[in-house]
Amino acid sequence: MAAGSIAGMDTSFMSTRLITDDVRRLVGFYELVTGITAAWSTEDFAEVVTGHATLAIGSTRTVPLFGVGSAEPAANRTAILEFLVDDVDAEWERLREDLSDVVTEPVTMPWGNRALLFRDPDGNLVNLFTPATDAAREKFSVRR
Repeated sequence: MAAGSIAGMDTSFMSTRLITDDVRRLVGFYELVTGITAAWSTEDFAEVVTGHATLAIGSTRTVPLFGVGSAEPAANRTAILEFLVDDVDAEWERLREDLSDVVTEPVTMPWGNRALLFRDPDGNLVNLFTPATDAAREKFSVRR
């Protein structure tokens, strides 16, 4: 089997799924952050589909479908959900009154991205970033 494939099919990263006790609250938060209306499959599952990936949000009631106890809501302290935005400073001005747990106000990171870090209502870390240097803009194919 070739690298980057599963049983002869191309492997593509499709989504990240968050499990929560309050699907409506978390979906509403990500609709506010992204400006994208979620697509609801059931009252227990919705997706925020961006141009590059999908953020899936599922209820704790769905966990037994994967295996009892296989996921736990509001327990993530390792992953960061990252969203490329046109202007992180403008997003900060738009969202600042609605964010209750800001980790870092917009700052330029050593690798060239200007970043805003905050936590969603379940405590997951979210990064909105804009490439700020020529190298970072080239990496993400962003024009000035």
